[in-house]
Amino acid sequence: MQQIKEELIAIPKNVNIKVSGKHIEVTGEYGQFSRDFSAAPISIELENNLLKVYATWVRKKESALVGTISSHIRNMIIGVTEGFTYKLKIVYSHFPISVKLDRKKIVINNFTGERKSRTAKIVGDVKVEISGDDIIVSGINIENVGQTAANIQQVTRVKGKDPRIFLDGIYVYEKQRGTSN
Repeated sequence: MQQIKEELIAIPKNVNIKVSGKHIEVTGEYGQFSRDFSAAPISIELENNLLKVYATWVRKKESALVGTISSHIRNMIIGVTEGFTYKLKIVYSHFPISVKLDRKKIVINNFTGERKSRTAKIVGDVKVEISGDDIIVSGINIENVGQTAANIQQVTRVKGKDPRIFLDGIYVYEKQRGTSN
């Protein structure tokens, strides 16, 4: 058993971080993002220009949590400085798929010739753009961006048919740091 497990995260100059207990608020060029890690048995301290995530008298679980929470905080910093973008491609062979944006959901019509439309939920504060056969999902929270892209891809999953033949659907083809502006 280790006595202490710690990870240091360097804070860029254009990022402002506030730590109160296990609640972290990160502010940057693209916005503000806060998260509460109070359920985890770790400690977070802000020292000069470094954020220290650590646990004392760690076992395997606490050691893994230090790494996981450090990763979440790094993603928060990347999100407010660069943002995250997922690009999806609309693929069809016979029936042209029509995709529309309706407030907090995406409506997909004429998927494999179906009369009923399919809807995918947009999670959190994510921006979705539809241009031709591309759908661009961007935002500062990587989890919300990824979940929105997954929702779109899952709603057009072909069930009960050979996926090698029926390739119709909407697929993620690129994940990148930074917004597509």
